[in-house]
Amino acid sequence: MRLIQVAQHASDLQRAAEFYSRLLSAKPLAVFDPPGLLFFDLDGVRLLLERGAPKSLLYLGVPDVNRTVEQLRGRGVEIVAEPHLIFGHKDDLLGPAGTEEWMAFIRDSEGNTLGLVSQVSPA
Repeated sequence: MRLIQVAQHASDLQRAAEFYSRLLSAKPLAVFDPPGLLFFDLDGVRLLLERGAPKSLLYLGVPDVNRTVEQLRGRGVEIVAEPHLIFGHKDDLLGPAGTEEWMAFIRDSEGNTLGLVSQVSPA
C-alpha cells in the first residue's frame, strides 16, 4: 500500500491556487470547478485542495526550514511557530541517524496550519 492523495480544506480555490503555487514552486496539476477541486503533485502524491474537505495538518519537507521561513515571512506568510528542534535521530527509524529534525509552522491562505520539516546534520 502507498499513499496516493491527501486532502486539505480550501474555501477559495483561486486564492489557494496562488498560495500553494508559490509555496510549492509548482503549477496546479488540475482544477475541477465545479465541484471545487484543485490538485498539485507532491513527488507522486496528489495534494487535493477542496471546498468540502476537512482541515488537516500537513507536513512538508524543505531543505532548510530556517531559510524557508525567512523567505515566507518576506512574502507576508503568517508564521505560527518559529523553527525549532524536535528531536535528534539516534537511529534510522524516522530519519537518517545522526541528524536533527527541525520544524516550523505557517498558516496558509485558507487558515490551515502547515508544518515545515528539515532533517539536518547538527552544527
